[in-house]
Amino acid sequence: MTMPAPRSVPVRPGLDLDVREAGRGSPVLLLHGGPGPAGVAPLADHLAATHTVVAPTHPGWDGTARPDDLDSVPGLAAAYLDLLDHLDLTGVTVIGTSFGGWVATQTALDDRQGRISRLVLMDAIGPAVPGHPVTAPTGPPPGAPAPAEAPGRGPSPASMAALRTYAGPDLADPDLLPRLAAVTHPVLVIWGGNDTVATPEYGRAYAAAFPHSRFHLIPGAGHLPLREEPEAVFAALDTFLASTDR
Repeated sequence: MTMPAPRSVPVRPGLDLDVREAGRGSPVLLLHGGPGPAGVAPLADHLAATHTVVAPTHPGWDGTARPDDLDSVPGLAAAYLDLLDHLDLTGVTVIGTSFGGWVATQTALDDRQGRISRLVLMDAIGPAVPGHPVTAPTGPPPGAPAPAEAPGRGPSPASMAALRTYAGPDLADPDLLPRLAAVTHPVLVIWGGNDTVATPEYGRAYAAAFPHSRFHLIPGAGHLPLREEPEAVFAALDTFLASTDR
């Protein structure tokens, strides 16, 4: 199954979101990282075979407009909670990669209506972990196609500008890690064993801060295991979803 073109969803006055939807089954909110929606397209297609997949584009990516007052991760999380309200979804699994994982975590923290039931993070950034700073991802090497022409290679300049606006210069929230104890849902943390943007030690600390989490390392993968070792990602994710469906 291939995800369709996005439709514009008005989630509140002054904010429309570009959203792709496909599949049928328990709902999944899929939040992309720096490379944009193309970076999670294989995962969206995989999940749509058994789930209802809702995959928004963060405002500021892929030519979408970002309102001036939408300038933080909590603000973006609030927009996605409005989206879940608009679609009247419950029992939602939120999956986020890299920056999208930070947004997914914040969305779970701010979910006051109990719409979210599970959380999956893939090489997510967000908390400040002492001794393990996040290193900003880089674009393609000189002479290679620009990211917009080669989906999945890395963030475009426009996407990086939007990411910096939301995430700030340090790409981290110093107050986030201790607050993760409030997320009582089952959590799966998937990490590339060779990630240099956010190291596996960073990922283990992230996972350990949740009360009910599993940490799954994917050897040989870097910051984008979905691109580098997709079958290993699908296997870990499917096992988690099946076990927590019981």
